[in-house]
Amino acid sequence: MAAPEALSLRHVGRGDLARKRGELRDHIRAAAIVEFAEHGLRGASTQGIADRAGISKTKLHYYIDSKEELYAEALTHITGIWADLFEGIALDKGPEAFLSDYIARKVRFSLTHPAEVRMFTGEVMRGAPMLHAVWAGSREATLRASRLIGAWADQGLIRRVDPLLLQFHIWAMTEAYAVMASEARFMSGLGPDDPLDEAHIVAEITALVLNGLRVQ
Repeated sequence: MAAPEALSLRHVGRGDLARKRGELRDHIRAAAIVEFAEHGLRGASTQGIADRAGISKTKLHYYIDSKEELYAEALTHITGIWADLFEGIALDKGPEAFLSDYIARKVRFSLTHPAEVRMFTGEVMRGAPMLHAVWAGSREATLRASRLIGAWADQGLIRRVDPLLLQFHIWAMTEAYAVMASEARFMSGLGPDDPLDEAHIVAEITALVLNGLRVQ
């Protein structure tokens, strides 16, 4: 029988190997998101994903069965992020604090993870055939948010609005800075690699939303 020390080292080695495999899988998914954001599912290639990940195509296929499988995994990952952005905010903060925090998170994510937003938007624009399998959780989160917005209106904290359309409008404004970043930079007189002013964007969108929701 192996000594306890040997068994311990063996388990540590296995755990370290599993961790490294998980990290590589995450790295592959990140590379795939960039490839899918640029070319879509049909135009993306496993060779392109492998090149972006800095590994061989043979090694890539050791970790995935197909680009369709990886595409579906990436969509699930992104919809999970959307849910986390909403769920991470305390619901008892009131509309002004809640929406300010939510808008700031959405803008920050659009500016720091534009590929995720572009990939998701591209899937929606092609009719979302692969999103329906993972959209149920997102729809439930959206409905919960609608109930929260309706409760604020019932309490007289905001004017009565269509809760669903309010969310659509916030998504459109915040995600535009990922999907239309090149246009925003050009129209602002910035270079293609110049950063957009996150604080200014957040302030403008937040003011627009909160002023529009004020009770007259």
